[in-house]
Amino acid sequence: MSPVLPHTTPRFAMRRRPVRRPATQLLPFSPAEPKPEAGALAQEAGWRKASLESPTADCPLPEFPTSHAPLVGIARLAAEAPAADTKRKSLEKPEYFFLPVKSILNKCDSARVPFDWTINPYRGCEFACKYCYARYTHEYMEIDGGEFERKIFVKQGAGALLARDVQRKYSHASKASGYTKAEHIAIGTATDPYQPAEREYGVTRACLEELAKREGLSVSIITKSNQIVRDIELLKVIAAKSALTVNITVTTLKPRLARMLEPRAPRPDLRLAAVKELREAGLHVGVSASPLLPGITDGDGELEGVAAAAKEAGAEWFWSGVLFLMPASAKQFLPFIEEKFPRLAKQYREWYTKNGYAPEEYRKRASERVARIRQKFGFASRPWEGERPSAPQAQLSLGWGVGALSGELQGVRSCSAG
Repeated sequence: MSPVLPHTTPRFAMRRRPVRRPATQLLPFSPAEPKPEAGALAQEAGWRKASLESPTADCPLPEFPTSHAPLVGIARLAAEAPAADTKRKSLEKPEYFFLPVKSILNKCDSARVPFDWTINPYRGCEFACKYCYARYTHEYMEIDGGEFERKIFVKQGAGALLARDVQRKYSHASKASGYTKAEHIAIGTATDPYQPAEREYGVTRACLEELAKREGLSVSIITKSNQIVRDIELLKVIAAKSALTVNITVTTLKPRLARMLEPRAPRPDLRLAAVKELREAGLHVGVSASPLLPGITDGDGELEGVAAAAKEAGAEWFWSGVLFLMPASAKQFLPFIEEKFPRLAKQYREWYTKNGYAPEEYRKRASERVARIRQKFGFASRPWEGERPSAPQAQLSLGWGVGALSGELQGVRSCSAG
């Protein structure tokens, strides 16, 4: 992709008005209280900040602006991003923009996730999943989370940036493993790397081509798209030199429900066909049934049905976690629940207005259910640790010198705009 210089003037307004935080509400609504207006659920109080990842380039917690200060950092780059040419003619296509970035490999320091680095080739995702937790990433560009599927930012120069990043940042001896195994790179944590934009812009392909030149890496990919089979030969090259795992997300086997929840993602049967094709190519593949949606995809036999279909397709592992809602996601998802599943609105309001998690008891039962499913079908759990290649002993001192350890102890994180 040829370089494109940003325009000097913004293409669209992106400043948001300051958000007024409501007073904390300690108790859920009582049945006697009037039902809120549609869309009001997402504005109810009592949010507790929580995230699956620590504040990094791809997974920071949103900070709400308190003034009309000039745009800076990623927000300024987004405001000045030039429109990207597209051959798509559909009136429903999103707007595409070229986003100049300083880095493509972003550090994730949280102990709560099984990876050290993330690669997200795009910002935004056209699949428009109603529950998507990553909507908050648009807020860092001063864009409302509702625009997540309508304004897609294409990261420029990904291959060259990744070559530099791996050379400068990546270590074959991760701290989490006691400096004995390679750091893990997760592709697609905040955007689907095989969304429709990939057909035109090929950012994911460029990243994979660079990873294919390296040895001894630990890499995983997660996607809802069967487009991944396009890169089977390239994935085989990576797998021959490094540890590679692929995760395909299938939340339900019901096509109509899938279309409602994940409007522009490929059908569930197409995703399962991709699992089968990837496995036949000798690649390690598992299925994610996340998020598990209370009252929607957790019915008797439904999760088990997804697991059975995954097993038939050849999946080696299976996992699922209960829906987690950050404020930017709740703003979109809770009104959707009110409209499409009104009988569940009260329950979701009571569960998700105090924080982003379902009650602990529900999550515990869900976890136990997934464990039983794994045992029944002979699935492994997530393969992260087992798939990480061991670090050559000679590289231990090189990858983690005094400077690197000092920076780690001081809590230094790579938080570039991505």
